[in-house]
Amino acid sequence: MNDVLTRGPDTPVPPRTGAPPPSAPHRVAAQTAGPSGGLFGWAFVVAVSLLAMVFGIAGLATSGGDGDGAGDGVGAPQIVTVSLVEFAVRPAMITVEPGRPVRLAVTNDGTMVHDLKLNGVTGTAMLAPGASETVDLGVIAAETSAWCTVPGHQASGMVLTVHVAGAAAAPAASGSATAAATGAAAAIDPNATPAVDWRPFDAALRPAPGATVHDVTLHATEKVIEVAPGVTQEMWTFDDSVPGPILRGRVGDLFNVTLVNDGRLGHSIDFHASRVAWNDEMRTIQPGESLVYQYRAEYAGIFMYHCGTAPALHHIGNGMFGAVIIDPPGLATVDHEYVFVQSELYLGPQGQPGDLTKMTGEAWDAVVFNGYANGYKFAPIRVEPGERVRAWVLDAGPSENSSFHIVGTVFDTVFKEGAYLLQPDARQGGSQALDLQPAQGGFVEFEFAEAGLYLMVTHKFANVGKGALGVFQAGEVDAAMAGH
Repeated sequence: MNDVLTRGPDTPVPPRTGAPPPSAPHRVAAQTAGPSGGLFGWAFVVAVSLLAMVFGIAGLATSGGDGDGAGDGVGAPQIVTVSLVEFAVRPAMITVEPGRPVRLAVTNDGTMVHDLKLNGVTGTAMLAPGASETVDLGVIAAETSAWCTVPGHQASGMVLTVHVAGAAAAPAASGSATAAATGAAAAIDPNATPAVDWRPFDAALRPAPGATVHDVTLHATEKVIEVAPGVTQEMWTFDDSVPGPILRGRVGDLFNVTLVNDGRLGHSIDFHASRVAWNDEMRTIQPGESLVYQYRAEYAGIFMYHCGTAPALHHIGNGMFGAVIIDPPGLATVDHEYVFVQSELYLGPQGQPGDLTKMTGEAWDAVVFNGYANGYKFAPIRVEPGERVRAWVLDAGPSENSSFHIVGTVFDTVFKEGAYLLQPDARQGGSQALDLQPAQGGFVEFEFAEAGLYLMVTHKFANVGKGALGVFQAGEVDAAMAGH
């Protein structure tokens, strides 16, 4: 049984240094002159030997011992040995001779799949850890660079600067080069609306199943998904959904999670609800591989799960996160339960992955609930006045905090990070917001006193206008003004 309760519409090896040893000096067969090969003959031999030594030394100098190696003879390729690790190219800069072809001997000394392509176009295939490939780049006439084209690796530092001898130094490689090469970043139009057939992530949450063993299969994928009206991004997902499937159980339950990598990148999974070794169940698996992640739920709360493959920021920022809800003992019955996962969008070009440079700089374009900007403004959540509602909230980040608030009601129950902060009693306490940092979660309970529209926001209001807005519709009212 696959307990998927709610679905929505990765010690570097030291690098190789230096170049292959120079070829041995050519041997010269000396013929002596004179009747007995006397002094003149010996002088000729010595002179030839000295010439051989001179030219041999000259050959050694041109081959270089710092990674800028060359073959023998005019026009032979300049051979450069390169090592790829997480997240660097070693050496980081090479100097090539003008007019001489360049040959790269590339080895992946890292733990992830990498490649190296000049200008992101010409170079090696994707290399598994430990694999090598030699590629001819031809004559390089001007300053340029090569980088790993795995999304996020260039921005993380996997760049080789190529300097042509005698030319001015190349400018520092930009982490935004990939985005710049593929087009301008997408932009969200605040006045746009979704297509008529669009559906939001289903926030409704079913009760925990009765089984105490949960066999779950999750598929890691890369999929182009709409994240705002008319705006698509290549999101990295679990089961083609952002957030990933919501799992639910009780304290003591056993989770057997099979992760299958159906994508083209290495991926992994980290369950915050578990206590397991990072290098085992959380290890990165390559495309076509799978692993079984088993853990027992020992603590109550709403816990984040996410891809931990480096750079984890890029994988989480591109949508590889979800939630596991472990009910606290004695959880009361309510009329409705919903789950809202807050996250940020860092837009790359239309249909492309999110921008890692923006993620590193915390320059988000949008803050959203359940993966879509203003999603529950376009599709309000319908309840009735007086009904008891529980809203589970997780801040998946990866970087921004949350102050979850619903305009027009008061929370009489607040559960945060495994403990009740507030419950109904004679003190008549009330709460106005659930404050969360990235990877924190909890729930609030409330009722709507009368029919109407109730806005769901983060009370960090700078983010409300960036997509962190939804609507509860209590009763039979006109929802046309939702969000206005």
